[in-house]
Amino acid sequence: MYRLVGKRIILGVTGGISAYKAAFLVRLLRKNGADIRIVMTQNATKFVTPLTFQALSSKSVYTELLDLDTETAMSHIELARWADLILIVPASANFIARYAFGFAEDLLSTICLATDSPVAIAPSMNQQMWLNVATQDNIKKISRRGIHIIGPAIGEQACGEDGPGRMLEPEEIVKYAANIFQTDILTGSRLLVTAGPTREAIDPIRFLSNRSSGRMGYAVATAAVEAGADVTLISGPVNLQAIGIDKVINVTSAAEMYESVMHEISSIDIFISAAAVADFRAQRISEQKIKKSQDVNELILEKTPDILFHVSGLHDAPFTVGFAAETEDLESNAQEKMFLKNLDMIAANQVGERKGIDSDENALTVFWKTGNEQLPLTSKNKLARHLIKLIALQYNEKNSNKTH
Repeated sequence: MYRLVGKRIILGVTGGISAYKAAFLVRLLRKNGADIRIVMTQNATKFVTPLTFQALSSKSVYTELLDLDTETAMSHIELARWADLILIVPASANFIARYAFGFAEDLLSTICLATDSPVAIAPSMNQQMWLNVATQDNIKKISRRGIHIIGPAIGEQACGEDGPGRMLEPEEIVKYAANIFQTDILTGSRLLVTAGPTREAIDPIRFLSNRSSGRMGYAVATAAVEAGADVTLISGPVNLQAIGIDKVINVTSAAEMYESVMHEISSIDIFISAAAVADFRAQRISEQKIKKSQDVNELILEKTPDILFHVSGLHDAPFTVGFAAETEDLESNAQEKMFLKNLDMIAANQVGERKGIDSDENALTVFWKTGNEQLPLTSKNKLARHLIKLIALQYNEKNSNKTH
């Protein structure tokens, strides 16, 4: 189930007899490639010990809102920012009631209020508690906020009664969680994404390159797959796994990337140029390693092909999105690049010490011809999903204008 590979999931466990099933859920989520952090309420620890979850997840378990040991490593705000999904299993009637009214009196409820990631709950309680008007009102309230309600099922309960309120089985919860990431907003669209750096050879040993990790481009490609698009990824040399992407073309140099892009572009609806393509290459590549003892006074450079400019200049160009990594004057430099290269959109980020490059987090300012939007600092996976939503909106708007 590739949709969960690499996803950061906080598993919140509340007090209830079904808490033991959350232990099985941990194993299933990890088996499907998810990165798990577990947060338990105090009542949950009376049903299953934190040590059990620590052994199953190989990670420390969070139980306290104000814990000096964990606060120094990852605060409740950092946990909320870290997560791609918050999954509450089981969700007791008490937790649902407190969540509906915005209480933040323990770590789990505080994280739920502090996150902008999807939240899903799997209710588990006695049938009379589930059918109670108060519980149903609370469920309706949180549903209106966009909270995903997983279940409950109808069946035999721990108290001996039979009816609604039984928690869904872990296998069903995993399937539901995976589907949360599938938005289908670009279903039927064909996307081409470039990612990573390029390497421009100087001699058989040395090359010119940059510090791009490729993480942002790979995250964008994965987010596009989740949005239902048919994605082709052209990647420079990186140490990353392409998740759920059927067609990956690996290249090394800017010239190879240019050739691959131009070969694929005729069938593409949206082109996202997230690669950090080298601007220059050696005019002459030495066939042998250049020795330190050799009298080499200069390295003559020439420009590499401008892939983005060539694509946007095509007669029937696709919807074209560029990236701009800037150290200064971000807004003016990004907008100048967008207009000079006739782009539909550009995503700009400030780079420098601990910003953008070699980091799991980033922030973007996205510009298009009639507007802009700031995407605040968050994980590159979450940032990519927000960016794909913006791209889908502008792409669909442009197509709509063409038909009128």
